Amino acid sequence: MQPEDHIGDVIAKERFHQQTSADSAAKAAGLGIEELAAFEDSGRSAKPVNYDGLAQLLGLSAAKLKNFSKGWMPADPDLGRWRELRRVTSTEDFAVNAYVAWDEVTREAAVFDTGWNADGILKLIADEQLNPTHLFITHTHHDHIAGMAALRDKFPKIRMHTDDKKTPVQHHNRRNDCIHVGSLRITNRVTTGHAEDGVTYVIGNWPDDAPFVAIVGDAIFAGSMGKGNISARDAKRWVRESIFTLPDSTLICPGHGPFTTVGEEKANNPFF
Repeated sequence: MQPEDHIGDVIAKERFHQQTSADSAAKAAGLGIEELAAFEDSGRSAKPVNYDGLAQLLGLSAAKLKNFSKGWMPADPDLGRWRELRRVTSTEDFAVNAYVAWDEVTREAAVFDTGWNADGILKLIADEQLNPTHLFITHTHHDHIAGMAALRDKFPKIRMHTDDKKTPVQHHNRRNDCIHVGSLRITNRVTTGHAEDGVTYVIGNWPDDAPFVAIVGDAIFAGSMGKGNISARDAKRWVRESIFTLPDSTLICPGHGPFTTVGEEKANNPFF
């Protein structure tokens, strides 16, 4: 699976965050305005790009930016360490990841977001003979919850968890929640900025002491992050405080793009 963003996306996002003009960015990059636009759109440039100049202008890490431009990808994790975790990807205009985790003995399961539809999730539940008792929503952007009605119709007793204050209070996350799904333990951490109701769920107590798993929605991607639609400053702050404070071995499960880890992103993500 390819990263959610290419190098041009990274530049365009941070230019949006900093409200930097195309003219200033083009000059820093050593490109013309039209060349910058093409670069941001495709991630490719016929001319050399001055990444040091862009990084200095935008406040990005120059070394990480150049590494990302050369095709950096996170190493493939050994998913066998988390035998009861699955990524379910649905695609309409673009691909969206949802996740399912369960207890290997009781088959009690937790669903994290739904993606565009619940078809793949429902098939996994049937194939693995799971009992989904909890639905955790990372944020309520449509691509992440479009399949929610179908899932809740099939399992009307499933308990929903969200930071969306427009939902009934019984569904609201509390910061000290520790939800048991069989032997698994699920806690939550604030990751607003991309979305007003952004939240990350941390799954622990895996068999054989496998590392934590962080279901992050669009807070962070491999080599990138969700656009700070609400607040870029908050988006970056909460990644640092809520995600990067987890152990480096923590598996990051983003809403778009491939798996990565806390250690990989701390070492390679140009935004941090």
